[in-house]
Amino acid sequence: MFGIGKATRDAEFTAFVEASGPALLRVAVGLTGSGAAARELVQASLVKAYVAWPRIRRDEAYAYTRRIMANERVDAWRSTRRESPGDIPDAAAPASASVEDRDQLLRLLATLAPQQRAVVVLRYYEDLSEREVAQTLGISPGAVKSAASRGLAHLRAAATLATKESPR
Repeated sequence: MFGIGKATRDAEFTAFVEASGPALLRVAVGLTGSGAAARELVQASLVKAYVAWPRIRRDEAYAYTRRIMANERVDAWRSTRRESPGDIPDAAAPASASVEDRDQLLRLLATLAPQQRAVVVLRYYEDLSEREVAQTLGISPGAVKSAASRGLAHLRAAATLATKESPR
């Protein structure tokens, strides 16, 4: 076999998973709206990334794996077309977010249609450009703009309603 040995490859991949796992899980939670589904999505994506590891450029491994996750999620949407919001995930929140803010955000994201949720998470949480989101999800840039606009409008309306209903 040419290239790096299996032990070296496994060590590199293990280091990648340890470094990127929490960030991948946060993205998956945003994509799925469910802690259990997010863990399954990350696991399935990491299996595919491991198989492709010899071909993946190390500086692009996170983006490559994130794209695998998005593609896996799109495949799931296409096969089910209906989903329920699910449970609230137990993933770690970013250090800057309070528990209440994270909980509210995840509940609001769960109310979005799957494509809107994916666009909002990739565009604003992952800070990808419209073109990058379009490429990742396999949709047009116009569809990204439309889904982002509708998703954000829905989130604003839902957040306003939630704030009026339950003062802190």
